[in-house]
Amino acid sequence: MKHITSRDNPLFKQFKALAGSTQQRRKAGHSLLDGVHLAQAYLAAGKVPVWCVVSERHATRADVDAVLAQVPAQAVVVLSDALFGQLSTVVNGIDLLLVIDTPGGHLPARIDTDCVILDAIQDTGNVGSILRSAAAAGIRHAFLGTGCAFAWSPKTLRAAMGAHFNLNIVEHCTPEQLAQRLAVPVYGTSSHAQGTLYELPLQAPSAWLMGNEGSGVTEAWQPLMTQAVRIPQPGGQESLNVAAAAAVCLFEMVRQRHH
Repeated sequence: MKHITSRDNPLFKQFKALAGSTQQRRKAGHSLLDGVHLAQAYLAAGKVPVWCVVSERHATRADVDAVLAQVPAQAVVVLSDALFGQLSTVVNGIDLLLVIDTPGGHLPARIDTDCVILDAIQDTGNVGSILRSAAAAGIRHAFLGTGCAFAWSPKTLRAAMGAHFNLNIVEHCTPEQLAQRLAVPVYGTSSHAQGTLYELPLQAPSAWLMGNEGSGVTEAWQPLMTQAVRIPQPGGQESLNVAAAAAVCLFEMVRQRHH
């Protein structure tokens, strides 16, 4: 276990660079998990962090101690409270950070199970919420096209609440890559579609293509879509938030299969 109190320490400088820059995290191939919940989810998936960083004031908390007990001692770094405060963006959180190797995901040769495909969804909260709904619905693959928010940004990770570690997440996918691999029908939502979601039989594996918050599914991805469906909105709103629409679709699929 290492104890750092100086801001000039090289390891602290490394942590600060990772915490302050998406570019630095991409370059290093590392991501940061902020807080006990994400740390527990990561460890529960059988993974080992590069570093486990904790503040002096929270190092003896019971929930933090339970995390530390699962991490090799040589990977644990205790920072002074002032130094840790320069790393975390969570207000009134528990002072615990894991530095992990960012998983790369793998693109299957044949996609014949349920999956979600995200097309240019730019909001980190929406991407994280969709990943969370997908994992909760039992989906194991998430394919993110160019223009999507970074799946491993701190905000996306917090919104997904640990779902990342139950998903195969592949970024920078293209329509051409997926078109030759998809062996399931691809459904998307559109307020102009004739058929509704609740008329769609969803017993068989399906892919759900969710489009950009403002413009919907882009032209490049539309040829992949087997059918567009409409989510009935008797309240008369123009549209649903994309994360809410994804949750409605995924859990209609769960409902049909459950019954």
